[in-house]
Amino acid sequence: MNWVVWVGIALVVLFGVSVYNSLVTLRARVNQAFADIDVQLKQRHDLVPNLIETVKGYVAHERDTLQAVVETRNAALKAHGPADQAAAENALSGALGRLVALGEAYPDLKASANFQQLQTDLADIEDKLAAARRFFNNGVAEYNAAIQHFPAVLFAGLLGFRSQAFFDVGETERKALEAPPKVAF
Repeated sequence: MNWVVWVGIALVVLFGVSVYNSLVTLRARVNQAFADIDVQLKQRHDLVPNLIETVKGYVAHERDTLQAVVETRNAALKAHGPADQAAAENALSGALGRLVALGEAYPDLKASANFQQLQTDLADIEDKLAAARRFFNNGVAEYNAAIQHFPAVLFAGLLGFRSQAFFDVGETERKALEAPPKVAF
């Protein structure tokens, strides 16, 4: 009779360890997915100064637009966490959209091979960012569901597993992101 109790305790412990390990794995995936977003954001942030310098040469009197891009890029570099980064990146996306739109008003800029290449690079990075955001949000959804399922819900909070925030782009940017990037030559 005594061995039945020990086997039951061992099974409960093994089940608890299995659930704990699953939660740790899911949290690691979420962290990895967020790191992937950071990589794409770094590429975009690195591209911005080149884009600004290219545009400066053609449109010297568009100082407000250029200044807005610089300020939003600097704010995006300082943002931490999914919610803050999403808000800062939304502002940067808007400023970059206005910067790229300058190409329509300045034919010489639009015809510049360097500007065209930067637009292509930016569109590529935006595509990769969208994919990284989807991967991150999928991981967050899976992780959040796992810590809320029984029996993990009984001890997940006690072991430090907290719900993660999605990388939400907001309602205004969502419609813009659903459209494919527009590259004009």
